[in-house]
Amino acid sequence: MGVETLAKSHQDFKRIYKQEYAERFKELAEMGQSPKTLFISCSDSRVVPTLITHSHPGDLFIDRNIGNIVPPFDPNSECSAIPASVEYAIFELHIENIIICGHTDCGACKALYEDLPHEVEISHIEKWLRFAQPAKEKAETLVGVNDPKKLFVATEKFNIIEQLTHLMTYPLVKQKVRAGELFIQGWYYHIDSGELEYFDPVEHRFFPLENIAADQ
Repeated sequence: MGVETLAKSHQDFKRIYKQEYAERFKELAEMGQSPKTLFISCSDSRVVPTLITHSHPGDLFIDRNIGNIVPPFDPNSECSAIPASVEYAIFELHIENIIICGHTDCGACKALYEDLPHEVEISHIEKWLRFAQPAKEKAETLVGVNDPKKLFVATEKFNIIEQLTHLMTYPLVKQKVRAGELFIQGWYYHIDSGELEYFDPVEHRFFPLENIAADQ
């Protein structure tokens, strides 16, 4: 969508959604936000957190980045955008859940298998993807390299697990999880079908998210 198209779409927003959410917008403006969930997902335009969760304004505190990556805790690191979101969500918003959502056909995971040009104009991509490198290594060990499709799926799922591991290196996260005040989970979104899977750390497998809903 170009800028002109977006401007026209905004008119539709004011005509349709603003009326539907008028009271909600007023409440959010006056009372502030109080989301219960931090949703960390990929920047991929096909992954829309509020759409796939059927949530509303004010429901999710969202942080999106290439590869749904969470750098390990490092107080001296300059990669502070994601860590700042995690800390703010817990310390200021008192969120109760953190979801890391990866997806099928992830360009970041595919890029782990490509030789990126060593040019200063795109130097940040390679630096950022190093936080997902262990996922590639685990996928290659598990499924080998002969079937690219299986390899990429395994990489995408291992990347979710890797980022959950990184998340637990944050003192605030570890403290809240151990106290039973914070729940973290990894999701895997299927772009073609809209289905979601969740990672079960006990079984060390992904299961359909609908299983959780059925238990409620």
